Amino acid sequence: MLGDRLRELRTQHGYTLRQLATAADVSSALLSQIENGATDPSLSTLRKLARVFDTSIAMLFSEPDAPAVYVSRPGSRSRLAAPPGQISYDRLTPGRGDLEVLQADLAPGDASSAQPWAHPSTECAIVLAGTVTAEIAGTTYELATGESVTFDSRMPHRYLNTSTEPARLVIAVTPPTP
Repeated sequence: MLGDRLRELRTQHGYTLRQLATAADVSSALLSQIENGATDPSLSTLRKLARVFDTSIAMLFSEPDAPAVYVSRPGSRSRLAAPPGQISYDRLTPGRGDLEVLQADLAPGDASSAQPWAHPSTECAIVLAGTVTAEIAGTTYELATGESVTFDSRMPHRYLNTSTEPARLVIAVTPPTP
């Protein structure tokens, strides 16, 4: 699905694979693999592509024919991969453009991004297991299992696992711009 959407956007904007690769500062081989469904892009790559197309990451996953009822099952979810030390997300919602819900497993030392970043949304994160540190606008919030935080995500933010135990969290973003 993502590969088809990427190809559609690339064609609409009149880019060749090589031109898009240059504009997004990624390799044309990687873009080809994404378009053909051979690999999943990293969150960093998705952010670069969204910038080139002047859209949100969520729009890269938009599904015009998303079902009215969507069931998300482990093992069959879209995965937003990340480099080692950063969080990878499983998408729990379809790409309807109104809500994005992501689940992430954080190993000790993992972070959602190298530096806090902002986007125009409201965000809520709930810790399902372990402890997670939320850095929001320069303030840190330690969240234990069952605790949540909700904030205006235009404030620079990120999530970290500063403990020695794995953690799991679910993040809801509306409108979706993870």
